[in-house]
Amino acid sequence: MAGDRKWATGAGVVAAVGAAAAGARWVWRHQDELVMRPPLSEWTFTHMSLLLPTETVPRAGRPSVLPRAPRPLEFTYEWDGAARTLSDLHTRTRTTGFAVVHRGRLVHEAYPGRFAGPDRRFQLFSLTKSVTSVLVGIALEEGAIGSTDDKAVTYCPELAGSAFDGPTVEDLLHMSSGAGGEEDYEDPDAPVNRLMRAVAGQGGTVLEAVRSVRPHSTPGTRFNYSTLDTQVLGWVLEAATGRTLAQYAAERLWGPIGAESDAYYALSRGVPRTAVGGGSFNATVRDMARFGLLMARGGRWGGEQVVPQRWVERSCGAGLPHLEVGALGERYPAHYGYANQWWTLGGAGRAFTGLGIYGQFLRVDPEADVVVVKTSAWPVADDPALDGETATALAALVTHLSADA
Repeated sequence: MAGDRKWATGAGVVAAVGAAAAGARWVWRHQDELVMRPPLSEWTFTHMSLLLPTETVPRAGRPSVLPRAPRPLEFTYEWDGAARTLSDLHTRTRTTGFAVVHRGRLVHEAYPGRFAGPDRRFQLFSLTKSVTSVLVGIALEEGAIGSTDDKAVTYCPELAGSAFDGPTVEDLLHMSSGAGGEEDYEDPDAPVNRLMRAVAGQGGTVLEAVRSVRPHSTPGTRFNYSTLDTQVLGWVLEAATGRTLAQYAAERLWGPIGAESDAYYALSRGVPRTAVGGGSFNATVRDMARFGLLMARGGRWGGEQVVPQRWVERSCGAGLPHLEVGALGERYPAHYGYANQWWTLGGAGRAFTGLGIYGQFLRVDPEADVVVVKTSAWPVADDPALDGETATALAALVTHLSADA
């Protein structure tokens, strides 16, 4: 009997260990789903440095002053048959951080998120693409990149024979490489998810994920939003400058605008470590407001032309029919066009915005002299209703501020 009890106890321990191991394997396989959805996502989006390797973008030696002139923002916007307030926007669209700059002054700042605050670095997802674009513009002005007509493979010979052996820097900037499939975050086999699994160390290298996609159209003829396009663009930048994205961003952007906090890029777990040029930049709301103000002021900061003015103008609109507002295709909201790794808004003011999944926004309106930063923790990566409501609210906010003589 004693032997039976020992056997039963031992079997129970083995079963428990086996169950724990199986549970651990399940958590490992599904880690992306767990950390990107409520209730964990709000913590994840402010603590990415605890989940992946990182490379720091140091704050400026002399942070710039971002003048403050706080004021209430008493405006409403119409959505779903009712007049909504800014407080409604935050609640309904799960805002975590929010800042508004008007005429060069920080007029409003709020952090509704449970883990948010002025010093917290937020995972900006595809807002990273707009940062990459600006760095490419600077590298072109300096001559490190010869021309937007240069083929990507000229700088990245490891892509020879792949779908990216042919597209130019220009094609990549406009998401018109002709390579890869839909950016479908719910499809496990979508190129973006293969890329993210590689970054997380769950299968293959980042280079293998990029090389795995097939061509679907002639480069330069069709818009197809793809994080892989920006990944290649980031590699072009690194190869041309001899700097990592973090190093180049520190030298040419974060330092010149006087960023008050360190930012960082999340890196792949596997070696060689690589930053995701289309989705791994983490920064404070205030410093992203500085970045937006740089773009609103034509690329100038403190009397210095940090970003070429012509590069800023490119980001307002490409002048290409397949990239115009409403022409991107049925998979994309009709209120957006695209240019230079930014989403364009059209109209006389030619406002433009950086976007990131789960509700990250950087709206730049040079005509109205308004910049809005919004970080969020949506329950899903892409939600047309939440995007539409946010876009409507931010447009109403700009109108409200513009009415202030």
